[in-house]
Amino acid sequence: QVQLVESGGGSVQDGGSLRLACAASGRITRGYQMAWFRQAPGKQREGVAAIDSEGDIAYSDSVQGRFTISKDSGKVTLYLQMNNLKPEDTAMYYCAAELIRPPPSLDERDFGVWGQGTQVTVSS
Repeated sequence: QVQLVESGGGSVQDGGSLRLACAASGRITRGYQMAWFRQAPGKQREGVAAIDSEGDIAYSDSVQGRFTISKDSGKVTLYLQMNNLKPEDTAMYYCAAELIRPPPSLDERDFGVWGQGTQVTVSS
């Protein structure tokens, strides 16, 4: 059983930065792929960034160049460094994990383990 707990959300102004963390516990092995998703009020959940078991990374077009996904050396904590934040980045951010093969996926249907979410609010 794998559990995920996100932290690091908060409120920032347009152009600010935040770093999200996702602590994974349980039987998470090297084969797990991990990802960040977000859901704004009234919108569908969308994939933001993913990293597969080989370290390959995918970003959505909306965050490419501004967000960076990474994992620590022990591969039990996932991070999302968010720079140059915009009001449209306001959403609940979720960490997800699943034992799936590469390449990295931004499709929520591929993931079965989810954290509880952390709120990010960007004001103009």
